Amino acid sequence: MMIRPDTLAAIKAGDVDLAFRRWDRPRVVVGTRLRTRVGLLEVTSVDKVAASRITAQEARRAGATSVAQLRQMLAAKADKPVWRVGLRHAGADPREQLRASVPEPAEVATIVERLDRLDRASAIGPWTRATLAIIDRSPTVRAPELAAELGRDTPSFKRDVRKLKELGLTESLDIGYRLSPRGVAVVDAESGSARTDRPVAPQGTPLPRIGAPATRALRAQGIWTLEQVRERGLDELATLHGVGPVALRFLREALADTD
Repeated sequence: MMIRPDTLAAIKAGDVDLAFRRWDRPRVVVGTRLRTRVGLLEVTSVDKVAASRITAQEARRAGATSVAQLRQMLAAKADKPVWRVGLRHAGADPREQLRASVPEPAEVATIVERLDRLDRASAIGPWTRATLAIIDRSPTVRAPELAAELGRDTPSFKRDVRKLKELGLTESLDIGYRLSPRGVAVVDAESGSARTDRPVAPQGTPLPRIGAPATRALRAQGIWTLEQVRERGLDELATLHGVGPVALRFLREALADTD
């Protein structure tokens, strides 16, 4: 279930708690938890409704300015029924805590066995270590470039990286990936020593996911942390090409969370 970044921010803030979709049949059920850039969203209700019966209040709860705007958004796929989906923010993605946890030697052995099983099950042969290595060597580089360097197509490369993400070993960024502390521990344990030339992340609180255009704009200014954002000020950053209202909202919320 795709949800726009600005809508995700509104759901997290409690301003939006409904979504309307045209589907042949429900693609989510009550209790489904969706992992998004703002954390977990939980589906609280799923009901088939007539587009003509949607109220102005429901349209506002879905983030639309009016019923007319919402019905216009639903004009595509008019042959399919409309489903009203209740949503609520359900907290942080548990993978965040997993990524930050550094495994003990016994747990490292378990993770290594999981990687071996992924390699054995792959139609293209072993891929896990090469993928971890290229992310370790080239953090924040776009997936198509990493895939091309490995001689792979981008979609299958991304699918495999998601498997590593499920193990808490990698983190997706607005542009590219990086190894998590958990991933670093596993890579170093397998190599027998810690890398001394690994790029060091800037000191401070990492930026939230604000979209690729805004991320590129801030990187061009040498801004990688919330502390740097606070120092420069949102008013100044708002003048940068690529830093739009949604990115500013995510930055503002992240700054408030660190106050």
